[in-house]
Amino acid sequence: MAHRPAFDSLGRSTESTPLRLRFAGRARERSRSWIHGYVICLAWTDALIVAAAVLLGQLARFGAGNALAPNGDAQVPAIVVSVVLGISWLATLRAFQTLDRRIVGSGSQEYSRVVTACLALFGVLAMVDLLFRLNIARGFIAIALPVGTAGLLLTRWLWRQRLGRQRLRSENLEHVLVVGSEVSAVPMIERLLLRPDLGYSVVGICLPTRMGNREVVVVDGTRVPVYGSFEDVSNAVLDSGATTVAVTSAEALGHDAMQALSWDLEGLNVDMMVSPGVTDVAGPRVMVRPVAGLPLLHIDKPRYEGANRFRKAFVDRVGAALILTAIAPVLLAVAVAIKLDSAGPIFYRATRVGLNNAPFSMWKFRSMVQDADALKDNLRSLNEGSGVLFKMREDPRVTKVGAFIRRYSLDELPQLFNVLGGTMSLVGPRPPLPEEVERYDGRVARRMLVKPGMTGLWQVSGRSDLSWEESVRLDLSYVENWSIMQDALILWKTVRAVVAKDGAY
Repeated sequence: MAHRPAFDSLGRSTESTPLRLRFAGRARERSRSWIHGYVICLAWTDALIVAAAVLLGQLARFGAGNALAPNGDAQVPAIVVSVVLGISWLATLRAFQTLDRRIVGSGSQEYSRVVTACLALFGVLAMVDLLFRLNIARGFIAIALPVGTAGLLLTRWLWRQRLGRQRLRSENLEHVLVVGSEVSAVPMIERLLLRPDLGYSVVGICLPTRMGNREVVVVDGTRVPVYGSFEDVSNAVLDSGATTVAVTSAEALGHDAMQALSWDLEGLNVDMMVSPGVTDVAGPRVMVRPVAGLPLLHIDKPRYEGANRFRKAFVDRVGAALILTAIAPVLLAVAVAIKLDSAGPIFYRATRVGLNNAPFSMWKFRSMVQDADALKDNLRSLNEGSGVLFKMREDPRVTKVGAFIRRYSLDELPQLFNVLGGTMSLVGPRPPLPEEVERYDGRVARRMLVKPGMTGLWQVSGRSDLSWEESVRLDLSYVENWSIMQDALILWKTVRAVVAKDGAY
């Protein structure tokens, strides 16, 4: 990109930019005012939820007429404890950057920061209470903490739903100018086009060279305007109305040009993102480390052992036991319906491959006629699946009751016994058949580094409608970026997907 010879005291370029740059920066600032308003709404909502949780805890513990009642050995009035707790809670949320505009509105990091902030605050309060023997009413905190944390997560989710609906109406979008070669830029554009709810609208692309008179790049039927080469990025930002510049070919630009571009974008109120060239690896595994003035991306190895493995196993066993207890009547009703509907056993046991390629028997309610596996070869010509998957939208082997329980995923509930037994997890990659695993290459085989799950990213992203390639990509993404918070989000989305019957057949 072109380098300008004159720079101000901060290193920003000064030639040929003043008037147009100032007006463009102000216009773009107005167009991005939605994020400022969104963050303010979150801040006020946080304050209301914290106040309500603290007030509820005070009323439940001390009653409506005892706001000045002495509390603990220090004889501090209850109202003072409530005020200090509320202020400390809000301050902790800010300290953990729960309103960082880079993470609000998408991903699990926002929820993770909220939970971490709440647990950190009450952990510190518990230690202070124990250390100084204040004996502040523990019942008060026991009510305020779970109610407040749940309220904060719920309101954040509700705001996200509202934002997602607005983005589907092409409101509150980030307008993205992609800078990079066609080979590196097209995959990013494809991902953004598939997820309009993320709020990124691609408005143009700058290629390494002008490539003749080429005016557009076609990606999945969408025409993306070409605004010139790498030397034209600053003008392309102004012409396209971009609010974000996404660089996918940093090595092609070079270090000096990248630095100059970041300077040029300062006065335009434009975000700059750089793709590291590593797909489906994110979260806490990724950290930028400055080495000799160069920002190097440090990627930790996936951690599946030790404390992480214990936490996941604990959540799986306890969760499966609680769910089985709650849905016992449903299991009984489905079992009776299957027995009355067709001849054959109630349960279907299939061999699947689990952790470290170890085979196991997976339990399901029988949804097909007896000896359905023997009939599969006769239906190969009607297979609608891709890759190694066998799928049929109108499978003649499925019984009447089977069609119903498949539609609502009730046939998969017996897999909770597998979770209790330790061969499966509540959340994980899709449990594959032995013949599928035999055809895996080295990349796909990484799915076997964790236990297969009853649900996963594949379940909440289309289920049976997914292609083989997309299913593999989602499974690998889960394996590379596993976290407790991600599991919680997947479980929540699974309930929504099952109720909506998305991609189930």
